[in-house]
Amino acid sequence: MNGSPASRYVSEEEANLRSVTRPPPNPFRNDNVIHTLTHHDNNDALEYGEHGLSNVDNSLEMIPLSDNKDENEESTFTYDNDNDQHDDIHKRRVPSSNAAFSGDDFHSSGTRLPQSLYQYIYPPNAPRSVQLFRPENIAVPACYLLVGLLQGLSGPFTNVYPLDLNASEAQQATISSLKSLPSTFKLAFGFLSDNVPLAGYRRKSYMLVGWAVTSLSMVVLLTFSDLSMEAVQLNSVSKESVNDAERYLETIAPESHVIGAPPSIPFLSFSLLMFGTGFWFADVMGDSIVAEKAKLEPESSRGQLQSTCYACRFFGLMVAAPFSTIIYSTFGPKAVVVLMAGLPASIVPLVYILKETKDVPVASTKEQCSEIWSTVCSRAVWQPMGFVYLYNVLQVGNAAWKQFLKTVLGFTSNQLNSLLIAAYVLLWMGIMAYKKFFISWSWRSVYVSTTLLNGVFSALQILLIKGITFGLSPFLFALGDDCFADFIGGIQFLPTTIMMVHLCPSGSEGASYAMFTTMSNSAYTLAAAFSTLLLGVWDVSKEAMERGELSGMVRLTALTTLIQVSGVLFVGLLPRTKEDLLGLHSDPLSGSKIGGFIFLFVTLSSVLYSLVVGVLNIVKPGWAGES
Repeated sequence: MNGSPASRYVSEEEANLRSVTRPPPNPFRNDNVIHTLTHHDNNDALEYGEHGLSNVDNSLEMIPLSDNKDENEESTFTYDNDNDQHDDIHKRRVPSSNAAFSGDDFHSSGTRLPQSLYQYIYPPNAPRSVQLFRPENIAVPACYLLVGLLQGLSGPFTNVYPLDLNASEAQQATISSLKSLPSTFKLAFGFLSDNVPLAGYRRKSYMLVGWAVTSLSMVVLLTFSDLSMEAVQLNSVSKESVNDAERYLETIAPESHVIGAPPSIPFLSFSLLMFGTGFWFADVMGDSIVAEKAKLEPESSRGQLQSTCYACRFFGLMVAAPFSTIIYSTFGPKAVVVLMAGLPASIVPLVYILKETKDVPVASTKEQCSEIWSTVCSRAVWQPMGFVYLYNVLQVGNAAWKQFLKTVLGFTSNQLNSLLIAAYVLLWMGIMAYKKFFISWSWRSVYVSTTLLNGVFSALQILLIKGITFGLSPFLFALGDDCFADFIGGIQFLPTTIMMVHLCPSGSEGASYAMFTTMSNSAYTLAAAFSTLLLGVWDVSKEAMERGELSGMVRLTALTTLIQVSGVLFVGLLPRTKEDLLGLHSDPLSGSKIGGFIFLFVTLSSVLYSLVVGVLNIVKPGWAGES
């Protein structure tokens, strides 16, 4: 879908709704929540490219071994009074009502921390339920940290280990598709938790199940296969006879160490499928909890909860990505898989003490579907999400850039890895910069300024192609250019995720937030497909680069830069603030069935596209031209 049909439908709907005299019911209103003038709801809601970001680990290169009590608080996310034993921890010391917001509990806490640090960790103006580092809430940032750590650890393992097992390109595509396939079911995971509580809980029980499946999948892989370096080397060595194999075994195992068989490609694929299923299941539960809690933030600290969670996530990614490379190269794949099995198990105690209201009344499936339909028909949803989709689709990159760095500039694998690691660091710094300096900016201001700056630095790639580096080495010039672009990406990431949280109707946070992120991430997938198509416009092949013919690279870089910057033309669709977002509800176009239909059509079509591509990679390896 492109922008033109959507805008045409909007015009038609405007003509049809001139006679409307009263706006439709507000899908964001929660009549059970009582807000005071002092404490009212605020703002919050990708996986940055899970999609933008979650796919970034796929580009990590490695050389194979073979060649992360107040009434306002209780109104929505209350402490229940069930008799579970684990709830005792929350009853030992409950701060006074005033302490929950004034910071008076610092004096009664007995802490040795400086007051400024204590109040930074436990913001005095926020309800206890959104103070993430309280014992009953610590599982939430821990979940985001774990997501980042596992993304960083699994990237090199998924990309490199199949090569060490002599997997073909088609088999590599199959493995990658199986690992990411469960992400297409995020909407189903969220809908399940919204409608079918497990053991009385809508989130924490499913989060436990998700991390348990993640851990057990890697335990099974460790148990029934040999992941040692010796097994990898034995599998990759070319042996002409049994005698050669025996001599090789004597060389690498002089102490009669028994070497088992490495996993088969089908078994490895199945293990990674289960790993991905548990990973995305738990990730959706974490997002759902944050979507619920973010609505309790006071206006003065809007967005802080989400920015803290994503800072934890990208910190985990930043740390795990480079260290996973070192661990794999030094200790082999087994050490990486041990970490991938152990880390999810370590969060289980924190999830167990996570405070969540038990036995909350759940609307019927029909009622929830009706509520989601009313939500997506609201202009406060389809207009800003239309901007998100159009903007992300236009983030078309130069798909030949990596080949240029390797072929023309002679970048080594270590240098390319350095660029990626630096990108992770600057991405995290961008998140922290937004949290510290830009969180009070309007969403439009953030997008306009970052888009224009990103365009300037993308255009600088043309200078590098022409050899103009102002005395810097090509590596340093490319490092600065790429890093600044990722820093901008980190700043730009949070505004729309904050916005998405406040689009979620109460009680349906799991399905609705998963739906919004799925739509956003699918746009990045489409942008990547467009990037590949543009390779055929000019000759940017490896052979042309080796001949020194770089005019195609210059033109392609200029074109992709212009396409990326053109996203700023649609920024008028994005509300400036949360207040503007909620104000869209009373607009005459709010309640548009055409807008809701287009939104759902794009979302479900994107899910279907991802599902079809993933299944084709599994059942018909090589359909896209891989060997």
